[in-house]
Amino acid sequence: MIASLTNRRRFADLTEQEVLALAISSEEDDAAIYRTYAQTLRGNYPGSAAVFDGMAVEEDGHRQRLIDLYRVRFGEVIPLIRREHVAGYYARSPIWLTKNLSLERIRSEASGMEHQAEKFYRAAAARTTDAATRKLLGDLAAAEAGHEKSAERLETMHLGGDQREAEDAGARRQFILTWVQPGLAGLMDGSVSTLAPIFATAFATMNNQYTLQVGLAAAVGAGISMGFTEAAHDDGVLSGRGSPWKRGFASGIMTTIGGLGHALPYLLTDFWLATYVAIAVVFIELWAIVWIQNKFMETPFVRAALQVVVGGALVFAAGAFIGFG
Repeated sequence: MIASLTNRRRFADLTEQEVLALAISSEEDDAAIYRTYAQTLRGNYPGSAAVFDGMAVEEDGHRQRLIDLYRVRFGEVIPLIRREHVAGYYARSPIWLTKNLSLERIRSEASGMEHQAEKFYRAAAARTTDAATRKLLGDLAAAEAGHEKSAERLETMHLGGDQREAEDAGARRQFILTWVQPGLAGLMDGSVSTLAPIFATAFATMNNQYTLQVGLAAAVGAGISMGFTEAAHDDGVLSGRGSPWKRGFASGIMTTIGGLGHALPYLLTDFWLATYVAIAVVFIELWAIVWIQNKFMETPFVRAALQVVVGGALVFAAGAFIGFG
């Protein structure tokens, strides 16, 4: 790793020929990334895919203009200089990671790409002494800066009417199905199902250490169980709920957090203080569940509150009754 870093050239040390070669390879890479974005989105978001297809075509045009200028100045042989060969040069995320990116994240990544390219062309133009090269690099910097308007034009062309809203709604729905829904189920299970064993142990033993151990075991065990259950019972292919591992991760982590919330107060040495804090945490957890249901699942607030609070109160009462009994 150290050797690869020391072998990289500084941007300030590149010749004009090498700067043009770097610009050509960068345009090739960016066009390939846009086409990969388009392919990733085509199934669920055809309008946005068409936008990225159009942006890739524009990058092809930039590359061709650079190649034409390069031939005039330096001939037919273009040295292979890529981003990873230049120290301090902006990098692109590996394109295979786009499979894990949301629609909004892809749009944000594309906007960042254009901003970085604009900065590169302005820095490159400032270093060249050839009038034609300086003009082309300046034009490309302006083109990259203007890609926001170009993207808006392409979006108007391909995402007219209600299609943009429909794609945004689809992206939100996918986010809810993949992350919010399993995470909410995990938080509910971790917060509610662990109430009985934790408070039964607390009131039966009046021992903070035992209660904490039971709480940790219940929270971690429930988290592992919920995570694997969520990942295993639906691969997401037919249901469209997304990656099973993402859903399993969301469900497992939130289940564990829900259980740990009212177990960790028993780290305190005073039993009743720990118990009062744990009860307060339970109320916070339950109201967080109500808020998530209302905001993301569009469950009426009153109905969500009755379901969660009443259900939690009954489980707590069962644990307290068993503990004192």
